[in-house]
Amino acid sequence: MRGRAAKEIFENPKRLLQPMRRVGERGEDRWEPCSWDEAYALIVESIRQTRPERVGLWRGHGVGTSGPLAGALLTRFGMLGGFQNWNTSIVCWAMGGYGLGLTGALKTHTKEDMAANSQTIVLWGATLASQPDLGPQLVAARKRGAYVVQIDTRRTEVSSQADEVILLRPGSDAALALALAHVIIEEGLHDQEFVERHTLGFEAFADHVRQYTPEWASEITSIEPERIRELARRYATAKPAMIVLGGSSIFKHQHGWEPARAIPCLPALTGQFGIAGGGLGQRHGASPESVGLANVQADIKQKLPAEQAIPSHMTSIAEALVNGQLDVLLLMGSNMLSSFSDSNDVARGLERTRLIVSYDLFMNETSRRYADLVLPGTAWLETIGMKQTGTHIYLMEQALQPEGECRPLTTVLRQLGEQLGIDNIYPWKNDEEILNTVLAAQKTEDGRPLTVEEMRRRGGYWPKNGLSHIAYQDHQFHTPSQKIEFWSERAQEVGLPPLPTYTAPAGAQYPLRFSQGRTLTAFHSFFDEGQALPTLARVNPAPELWINPQDARERQIESGTTVVISNQRGQFTAQANVTTDVIPGAVWMRDGWSGVNRVTSGAPVIPLNANDIVPNIPGGQAAYDAWVEVVPS
Repeated sequence: MRGRAAKEIFENPKRLLQPMRRVGERGEDRWEPCSWDEAYALIVESIRQTRPERVGLWRGHGVGTSGPLAGALLTRFGMLGGFQNWNTSIVCWAMGGYGLGLTGALKTHTKEDMAANSQTIVLWGATLASQPDLGPQLVAARKRGAYVVQIDTRRTEVSSQADEVILLRPGSDAALALALAHVIIEEGLHDQEFVERHTLGFEAFADHVRQYTPEWASEITSIEPERIRELARRYATAKPAMIVLGGSSIFKHQHGWEPARAIPCLPALTGQFGIAGGGLGQRHGASPESVGLANVQADIKQKLPAEQAIPSHMTSIAEALVNGQLDVLLLMGSNMLSSFSDSNDVARGLERTRLIVSYDLFMNETSRRYADLVLPGTAWLETIGMKQTGTHIYLMEQALQPEGECRPLTTVLRQLGEQLGIDNIYPWKNDEEILNTVLAAQKTEDGRPLTVEEMRRRGGYWPKNGLSHIAYQDHQFHTPSQKIEFWSERAQEVGLPPLPTYTAPAGAQYPLRFSQGRTLTAFHSFFDEGQALPTLARVNPAPELWINPQDARERQIESGTTVVISNQRGQFTAQANVTTDVIPGAVWMRDGWSGVNRVTSGAPVIPLNANDIVPNIPGGQAAYDAWVEVVPS
């Protein structure tokens, strides 16, 4: 549905078609058109009036709809300008990568390997809303006879493709993983040879998980003890078994790194790394083993001194905004109030920022309330680009001329960089030449670098060089020891538990556990929370809160009732959807709606001193879960 609705971007009366500057006070949502020259003059003058370290660049998924070009040039712009330029994976998949990296299992098997070889498939927090190209391969695996287990906090679109659905309380995944490890070791179902050769700290781990019995986990997860034992036995014996992890929502809670740390211990215990159909399956934010893309920043250095950099740590970024450390903030393809946990703090920080610029297709909550200047961006058919899956690279030819005065972000950054006097900002003739630089790591059969022209000759797609459908066949894992680390020295050195753990959520003064995620009919806050595209607006007319019938009856709530979701931090309203697809004590809604993050805490998941111990994957996420009360409006 999202794909079919994309045609409604074009010739849309709500689309931004020319630069607009604010008239009156922030929040009044009054605008007047201005020229690109006037817009550039305002940005350039504002940047020149301050210091580079007081300029911030915050990007969203919107800059990546045509592939890596805009994001790569934005990084270059930030590095050469000496600006604050954050790794925004911290609002998405990074917390999962952080925990997996500590254990050592970052690479994935391909979906094709799952379809062909997995006997058991455990979809752990994985949905087709986040991992849609998994769908056909999942169907193929089931037709071949694979047994599919879904583990999640709610029933999703993938539930119909599962032989068994296990619902657990939000944030309790690590407890379940530790209990599964307990059963596997207690019943002698582990692979002793693999453990001895390819893991570190097994004896300490085995002693550690004795306490994590199925009975203990049952109290936390709400899953019956015997069902936990049956799942452990199936996973350890009906092999090869693959765990397909969700990319984002499973990890977006106060202790979100813990399930990502504990779950990869299971294929290590059962010797399923490096074998067809085993290991970890395709996950958003990860890739199989292959040759990737070239680094277009290889010829430059970061000009922002390390001591002046605000780290990619959400709590630290929010504090910097509130403390007035930024004078200019460029928001590129992002509704920051929607994407950031604890939008209350972000809002206070935006109020203190002198110039806020929003580059996007449509207005959004952040631009309406806080932007001083809005720039009209191009959509995916209006520029050349490329996209990649785990296995292939695809050329995206320009099919339409940009509407109105819309400009590609690559053009905007090049022109801004030139006016700011930033040397070497765009050492290419055009965007196609940037693509050639990105593709150069891929080699044709005769050893020549892959080019756009060569991709055109081959029909627009390219199978990646060096692709392995099976990860870690060499058993060289992503840790200092190159083994799967049950015991992590890196974690211990920064004050984190060296062994996988489960931490109970802080005591709740409100009765319902609130969590959020994705659906098939929306993607974060794209297209003004889905309201700018008629097809998406029809199926997402208003925020909807899923609540179990038991909790609804206690509060005299029926489906369609307008409810108020609140806690000590704030509140917002939604329409109730009374459903058994969530368990009692939990409420859920899709992300991206205005106000959702008014109730989330913004507390750091990982302390700042531990933020960067996993190379290239910051642990800077803040908590997106909350305890709330829900009452009729």
